[in-house]
Amino acid sequence: MMKAPLHIIKYAKNRDLLVSLRIGKEGVTDSLIKELDAQLRSKNIIKLKANKQILASSEQRNTVFLDLANSTNSSLIFQRGNVAVYWRPK
Repeated sequence: MMKAPLHIIKYAKNRDLLVSLRIGKEGVTDSLIKELDAQLRSKNIIKLKANKQILASSEQRNTVFLDLANSTNSSLIFQRGNVAVYWRPK
C-alpha cells in the first residue's frame, strides 16, 4: 500500500464524497469484497460504511477495514467511526 497524495486525503475527508458501499447484516462477504474491488477499478476512491450493529467495537472495525484494504490491494486512507475510505491508484 502506498501513501495517498494530499489532494486524495482531502477529498476522502470531504463530506461530499458519498457512501457507495455498505457492510450490512451479512457482514463481510466475498461478494462485498468483489464489489469493492470492482468499484475501485472504475473509481479510484470509495467510501464504505458499516452498520453499527455489525461492527460494534473500534478494534473490530479497525481489523475489518484493514483486512478489506489488504483483500483489494488498496489503501485505507481515512477512517472515522463506522466509515472508511479506500484508495487505489489507477
